[in-house]
Amino acid sequence: MAGTSGPSRNAGSSPDVDPDLADLLGTNESTPDFNELFDTGGTQKTPDAARPDDQPLGSTEKRFEKIEPAFGDAHDFFSSANYYKQILTGEGDISKRIHGLLGSFLKAEDPQDRSMYRGKLAPAIWELVSGIAAQAGSHLGLEKRLFQRFHLLLPTMINPDQRELLARVPVKNRTGEPVFYVDEWLEQVGSGRVNQSATDETKLHARSQNEKLNSRLEKTRGRRQAQEQLIRNKIEELRSNEQRLTQLVREITTHETRSDMDDLILPYTDAQKSNFSDVSSIMRRMSNLGRELERDYRDLDLLLEELKELSEQSEDGEDVFESMDTKAAAAEVGTVRQMAKLCVGRQGNHFPLVYKQYFKASSFDIGTRENVINILADVERLDPELFHRTFKQQTNRIIPNVILIPCYGDTGVCWEPFERLNRATSRGRLAIPMYPKDLKVAVITACADLRWQVAKEKAAHYWMEEGLTGWYYQWFSEHKMKGDVKDRFIEDYVLWISKESEGTQKLDREVRSIFWRYIPFPQDLRDTLKNRGFVYQELYKKDQNRAISDGY
Repeated sequence: MAGTSGPSRNAGSSPDVDPDLADLLGTNESTPDFNELFDTGGTQKTPDAARPDDQPLGSTEKRFEKIEPAFGDAHDFFSSANYYKQILTGEGDISKRIHGLLGSFLKAEDPQDRSMYRGKLAPAIWELVSGIAAQAGSHLGLEKRLFQRFHLLLPTMINPDQRELLARVPVKNRTGEPVFYVDEWLEQVGSGRVNQSATDETKLHARSQNEKLNSRLEKTRGRRQAQEQLIRNKIEELRSNEQRLTQLVREITTHETRSDMDDLILPYTDAQKSNFSDVSSIMRRMSNLGRELERDYRDLDLLLEELKELSEQSEDGEDVFESMDTKAAAAEVGTVRQMAKLCVGRQGNHFPLVYKQYFKASSFDIGTRENVINILADVERLDPELFHRTFKQQTNRIIPNVILIPCYGDTGVCWEPFERLNRATSRGRLAIPMYPKDLKVAVITACADLRWQVAKEKAAHYWMEEGLTGWYYQWFSEHKMKGDVKDRFIEDYVLWISKESEGTQKLDREVRSIFWRYIPFPQDLRDTLKNRGFVYQELYKKDQNRAISDGY
């Protein structure tokens, strides 16, 4: 994308800014260069532009690394008198409607009138976001991108300190992690680098060439990786059988000699004779493995050929993943809005804009990319298996796509644990509110939701009987708990990470035992906790007993 901060292609249709609003804006029109902030000029690609499926699967040994410092130098866009005008420029009737509603909202003195205008602003703002997404690409101005990212429409709706704080949020993704602001996420979807988020509703438009090719590539990559691991598993079994065969042959061919005649060996012993049947069984298994490997390699070659053809199609049409499917991006806005509703909840604050009365001006309270990654690093340190996924006996660390939603929600959500077409290697999708009361809790709840959904999918229709969800559901039912079982699990997971990890006992005894086994802390922390009380000491002893009996 090579947009500028100047007027858009429909600048002539821009409404005039109301004098009362214009007076509230600053007069500093000095703005940094667009490409300096977003690094999107020409064909140069940022870390954001790398297609997630081209990245190798993560090793289970890797972890998030904390980022310091989390904030940078402030830019001047929020001090520009043109910021508000450039957002509404070229957006047609919706810009006029928002302009009128916003002015009425800010001037209203009667609480009922103010509440009425506040309610009308929400759908209008999301319509504006969708309209901007529908014209995404090289013509999208920086002000529009910043509006999509922070939902800051009128800079003077927040105080100068708050404006400076938002202006200091690093714009480019230098982390290499799949954590996206809304404008970046819509670009990912529109360019075909990721598929649209799954919904239960009928799709609003036919799948584009980008989506179709991306889906086929993604599915074929998952099948190839699963096939490769299947071959590795059989090779490991074959080598194990070969080693055992070598050992047995060595035992069979090792003879004792007569004590009175050293050059004469004794016949096979009973132990050696018993190895004959074992050798025969191993040979049969090795023969079967050899035939299976031949077939598996043929299947792998077919997958590699299919993947090569799809890759060539992508290279032949180099703009396949560079052109924007604006319909897909606009449709994704509807899903992002649903994510925002889930983060906020029914009783929460659904006001769609950043406003000083609701916005905490603290650098640690904002759900920036860097802050979220730092909290994820803390959570993963306490729950090392959080992002592990096992498929056909191969375990990989797969980081979900994290979408930072500009809303006042207090809880994060897992939109989907993985994509339907590729359960083996695809990334799930988490939504994190940017303006929560407690950002740490918001991130932990998203991780808890991910934990629950992955465990439930793994157990399939036995989710109420087996594994993490099974044991927790049985406890939930036996104690006749009220409400939704997943909501209660999320609450307990927050306590597990924030309190129990410090040795503060907050969970029910049975729940603590379930979490200790199925959501284990790292070994060094368990070694510490065993000395923090009888409860943890007993759990630690159970670990040792299970390890001895090979039942763990």
